[in-house]
Amino acid sequence: MNTAQSHVERRITLEGEGVQRVLERVKRDLVGLAPVKARIGQIAALLMVDRARRELGLTTEPPTLHMSFTGNPGTGKTTMALRMAEILHELGYVRSSHVIAVTRDDLVGQYIGHTAPKTKEVIKRAMGGVLFIDEAYYLYRPENERDYGQESIEILLQAMENDRDDLVVIVAGYQDRMDRFFQSNPGLHSRIAHHIEFPDYSAEELLTVGDLLLEEQGYHFTEAGRQAFADYLERRMQQPHFSNARSVRNALDRFRLRQAMRLVEQGGSLGAEELAAIDAREVLASSVFGKASGADAKPAGQDGS
Repeated sequence: MNTAQSHVERRITLEGEGVQRVLERVKRDLVGLAPVKARIGQIAALLMVDRARRELGLTTEPPTLHMSFTGNPGTGKTTMALRMAEILHELGYVRSSHVIAVTRDDLVGQYIGHTAPKTKEVIKRAMGGVLFIDEAYYLYRPENERDYGQESIEILLQAMENDRDDLVVIVAGYQDRMDRFFQSNPGLHSRIAHHIEFPDYSAEELLTVGDLLLEEQGYHFTEAGRQAFADYLERRMQQPHFSNARSVRNALDRFRLRQAMRLVEQGGSLGAEELAAIDAREVLASSVFGKASGADAKPAGQDGS
């Protein structure tokens, strides 16, 4: 019996119940992001096939799993890194589903001899799981010849190559800055197998995000409140420093503060509905409508208004 015949006779089922549960959570917990969800699903499918090929003795090379997530703030990059770690763990590509999230300050030292131990300690903590580096482009500062970021990058490159069976690195940041970062660091670019772009949310998607976030906290919009929030989003999305779901979360925190103050000043007995409802009054007091005063008065475009 030749090898080809044995491959035909041996069959295997692509099992991945745990992976499917994670993918369902991605679909349920993250609004929008259709191209991102599709790409994550493709990566999961590729890894399931790779595992099946190994079990059947087919020729296979360890897949390169390091990734780049690009997009504006608040588009779900950190959340997707957490879900990706769960998928990799379910399929046996990492020992743990833990994610170590860091920025430049966690990796780069302030003086000679400080960077190497800092970077190596972070890598050590991330071993067996995922290292998520947000705003990774800040590691490279060519304008400062005394900067130690390049030393950190070189140590990371070595770990990404030598420890790729026990460590997955995900770098993240703005699209244009990450493009320049990779152009300046061809070694890093060559080690990144999957480049995934996270699109901004639409106004309708952000309205759904707001509903879901309030529901998690035991609140909900009144009909008038939800309409006011839709108007709020149309205005806020046109202003500077808008950060998608992050800005929505900050806005909801302000709405809850205003609701609490209104109820306290109102006095009297309160029912569950009154304690849970966010009304238009809370939304329309925002500075984006040009009506804020006192503690709510902030320059337009700053989160929390």
